[in-house]
Amino acid sequence: MASGTSGKRKARGAGSPQLYRLTLFVAGDEPNSRQASEALARLCAGPLADRCEVRIVDVEADYQAALDHGVIMVPTLVVESPPPVRAIVGTLSDEAEVLAALGLAREGGQR
Repeated sequence: MASGTSGKRKARGAGSPQLYRLTLFVAGDEPNSRQASEALARLCAGPLADRCEVRIVDVEADYQAALDHGVIMVPTLVVESPPPVRAIVGTLSDEAEVLAALGLAREGGQR
């Protein structure tokens, strides 16, 4: 898997939803990395639709980026914006936990 940027950008004015800048660190096509990528894609298509910018970094191709971000385990999702910068380690399979870590409640549910 190559490093790259994907996601949707939306013009933001007053009252626009918060933009989430996310970097997912993965290790090639390993099962946990694939699962995290798929879970993040679902979040970006659902609860974060039109308000996330995603960059996926394969540490096998760019280990320096992981070192620069202090990432020592993969998969790791680094939330760069909104502040504070934080990291979520794991496959991101528990959507409610990920949304809570992002400061969002699942629609119709609780944190």
